[in-house]
Amino acid sequence: MAYATELRSARQGFVADRIHAIVESFRKARIQNRVYKQTLTELRSLNTRELADLGISAAEIPHIAREAALMAA
Repeated sequence: MAYATELRSARQGFVADRIHAIVESFRKARIQNRVYKQTLTELRSLNTRELADLGISAAEIPHIAREAALMAA
């Protein structure tokens, strides 16, 4: 009987760990998505001259936003 209880507890712990990992993954993805969209919006609001002053071309904006998002969480 103790063996069955241990198995049940281990299974419940595994399920709880998986749920926690899924929730954390979802939370991280939401943060990254928010940062990506915000960075994209801010950089796209700059004109060509302002981007040039920063050393950025318009074609680089999505890449820069992606990098910012990956560093966010």
